[in-house]
Amino acid sequence: MGELTRLREFLNELIPSEDQFKRLYQNFCAQVRKGLGAKTNKESDTKCYLTYVQDFPTGNETGRYLALDLGGSRFRVLLVTLKADHEAEQVTKIFDLSEKELRGSGTQLFDYIAKCLHEFVCEQKVEAEHMSLGFTFSFPCVQTGLSRATLVRWTKGFNCTDTVGEDVGVMLKAAIARRTGLKIDMVAILNDTTGTQMSCAHRNPACNIGLIVGTGCNACYTEKVENCERLDSKYKDRPKIIINVEWGAFGEKGGLEHLLTDYDRIVDKNSLNAGAQIYEKMVAGMYMGELVRLVMLRAVNENLVFAQCKLRKYITDILTKKPNCIETKVLSDIANDKGDDWPLVKDVFKNIFHLNDADPEDCMKFKYICDVVAKRAGNMLGVTLSGLVNKVGENFTIIGVDGTVYRCHPNFDGYMRETLDQFVEKDYKYDIMLSEDGSGRGAALVAAVVHREYIERKSLNARLRQ
Repeated sequence: MGELTRLREFLNELIPSEDQFKRLYQNFCAQVRKGLGAKTNKESDTKCYLTYVQDFPTGNETGRYLALDLGGSRFRVLLVTLKADHEAEQVTKIFDLSEKELRGSGTQLFDYIAKCLHEFVCEQKVEAEHMSLGFTFSFPCVQTGLSRATLVRWTKGFNCTDTVGEDVGVMLKAAIARRTGLKIDMVAILNDTTGTQMSCAHRNPACNIGLIVGTGCNACYTEKVENCERLDSKYKDRPKIIINVEWGAFGEKGGLEHLLTDYDRIVDKNSLNAGAQIYEKMVAGMYMGELVRLVMLRAVNENLVFAQCKLRKYITDILTKKPNCIETKVLSDIANDKGDDWPLVKDVFKNIFHLNDADPEDCMKFKYICDVVAKRAGNMLGVTLSGLVNKVGENFTIIGVDGTVYRCHPNFDGYMRETLDQFVEKDYKYDIMLSEDGSGRGAALVAAVVHREYIERKSLNARLRQ
């Protein structure tokens, strides 16, 4: 049996069959239906949170709006100038968060954010203006209104005290109020997926799905209000609402057991939130590199890779003792490497294993392992995205996408389309649009739409009083 054939057999559990994908599709769609139901929501791992975003950009919005984008150890503040005709300009500043903000009190975090907001508006010389702000908050929340969101749990390394179970909208507004001179009205809280969808919808109103596939992974989509049993009747005067699926948690109720490998189980066991976010751990950038490390360790131990390498024991020690020594970035960096020389893979081997004379066959095998892990992730995402395209039920749906994995891996779009083409119903067409401007601009657009609705309502009331 050839070496590559042996490796393919070894990796077979990471290459799902058509039947496994069909089961994934069925299980995911069932969880979304449960998530939308009033009586079944508690049974679902995809909670399908209501976002209360029910109005969408026309492309003709004008004015200046602020956006705050918090979803990792850095956050962004944006000043977005909308110029009608689908045009927009933005100025962005990035601020770092220290351990004090990441793991201190909620008051410390939001006071620091308000301080940075103040610094930004002064730099942009707009501190005298009354401005609406959209807040992209990329953590699981239960929303009870457009600007009210109760934090369910922290993810991505955050662990601020006195925040879980609290309304983060109230906390940000209080911090802004404590900062003298800030004339900012926070009008909307949204997830980064919603921001991505709104940003792409500003360019094309057919965008009915937002996807983030970066460090973490999540999706949202436009749902008909009659399907949202948990939505209060006062919000049912508008036909649609964006649903934040929170699909990273898919699998917590067992819906992914048929796809989980020992590698996935080890990644989950060693994570900060064992037993949670199972789907995310199979498809997101935070974990793909670690999956490759675990596969490589077993492959080396079974003499499938580096069998003749003089540094084999040293490489095994690194793979054993250094979790996360292979970054997900590596999967993107080497995706287009080919030929006899393998310069990109050799650079990776040099950096991680201090190996200067790698065998071309070992290079080919390592790249193949990386491709298999990335392809599984992209294919799985294509399956679950198909469920959302079919749920939206429009003749043509655009999927707005952002995130470093999608942006940086040259083959990831193709991996997703493979299974999208297989599972999207024949009556529906789809396309994928890269969110050029990220979820931050989407937050500013929600603020603009809220402002537009306020002006229209004010004008209507004035006419009624005449």
